[in-house]
Amino acid sequence: MKKLKILKTNISELTLDELSKTLLNESKKTVAVCNANSLVRSYKDTDLQNIINSFDICTPDGFPVAMASRLLYKNKQQRVDGFKIFNTTLVNSEDTGITHYFFGNTEEVVVKIINKYKKNFPGVNIVGYCCPPFLNVDELASDEYFKEIIELNPDIIWFSLGFPKQERLIDIVKQKYSLSSNLVGVGFTFDWTAGTKYKAPELIANIGLEWFFRLIQEPKRLYKRYLIDNSLFILYFLRQLLFRR
Repeated sequence: MKKLKILKTNISELTLDELSKTLLNESKKTVAVCNANSLVRSYKDTDLQNIINSFDICTPDGFPVAMASRLLYKNKQQRVDGFKIFNTTLVNSEDTGITHYFFGNTEEVVVKIINKYKKNFPGVNIVGYCCPPFLNVDELASDEYFKEIIELNPDIIWFSLGFPKQERLIDIVKQKYSLSSNLVGVGFTFDWTAGTKYKAPELIANIGLEWFFRLIQEPKRLYKRYLIDNSLFILYFLRQLLFRR
């Protein structure tokens, strides 16, 4: 799968359908969904940059990253966001025997997702979940939380811890444990799927205003990400576009 450098992150050139098929037919893949915020933070943090670039697949999660790919490399890249990756892959796995495991977020949120899928797609095989307390990455990557996962060895483990915590954890897990699972970080996707948080309508997301939709919902938590980091993303991108650095 071809990768293209945007800022300092190697973003995969792919479609949602291609990624979903990869997750259902291959194993031991690590997937990071990358938006403008994650690219800016990786740009400034070499250690984080190296972790993200070690992932097998880094998707353009958001309009700015997809558009940057189009402008830099003259392709037709579309958004491949965590919400679509998660839900499309679960639905496509119905009655296939593919097993899923959820890691992170809260039990309330995860149970809502499981009940939703049991009702609408009963053939989706969710074999377990773990909703640990708020801990650092090293504490999370312990046998206490991965004993059941090791025993089950699910086909896909979905991590909902937010960036960059979930990516750092995936990096440790892939080295520490002998799992054949695909490891996918999907951020706030669990909340959106459960309906505990509202996702921007597709029309808004497709014109690049998903950030504004989220900002007005959680201004105190997200103002730095969107007002500062998005501005830096534009600055760094323009420098790359003009000087091809």
